[in-house]
Amino acid sequence: MKILIADDEESIIEVVKIYLEKEGYSVLTALDGDTALELETAEKPGLLILDIMLPKMSGLELCRAIEREVPVIFLTAKTSEEDKIAGFALGADDYITKPFSPRELIARVKAVMRRSNLAGTDGIISVDGMSIDLNNKNVKIADALVTLTPKEFELLYFLLKHPKQTFSREKLLTNIWGYDFEGDERTVDATIKRLRQKLLHPHYHYIQTSRGFGYKFEVLKHD
Repeated sequence: MKILIADDEESIIEVVKIYLEKEGYSVLTALDGDTALELETAEKPGLLILDIMLPKMSGLELCRAIEREVPVIFLTAKTSEEDKIAGFALGADDYITKPFSPRELIARVKAVMRRSNLAGTDGIISVDGMSIDLNNKNVKIADALVTLTPKEFELLYFLLKHPKQTFSREKLLTNIWGYDFEGDERTVDATIKRLRQKLLHPHYHYIQTSRGFGYKFEVLKHD
């Protein structure tokens, strides 16, 4: 599988490239955003590793310009919470700050790839009798259609993409409703409540609450 690395520091590109190639990945490289966009369009890599502060076109601008869904990891020296929120709001799958451990980066790459490959070639994810159709944006349990609003579907899919990972209400609000949304964190609670009401036993238990913090998706054993 091809991975595109875009960073204006050649030394970082070389280190990351060596580690990725050891894991069997084919690596494309770019030193600026314009070149990265050209490579992404022509080669359609399976994952992007992007610096935010790229010449000609920033990593954030690059994400906006890409016309297909592709996993993105930001690898950047920008460490502020605002930068991270902006990255996740654009759909980033992970955010790693410099300096970084190459071995940790490889572990994060593998984790993102596992999550992005949840869906089969038909675009359907199956979890314990529940199927999520990414093409038609619907959910079925035991072949019965579960009617969800677009935000309920997005929230379920986002949590499902990151199993066992707890997200704060703020982060969920940013990723699902967007950075400029004027509502508050109670919007997340209300949507989770409706989503649980629509899912049958045992599936509604899989959306777990971390009291005072947020939510995660985890398949639990049941009789």
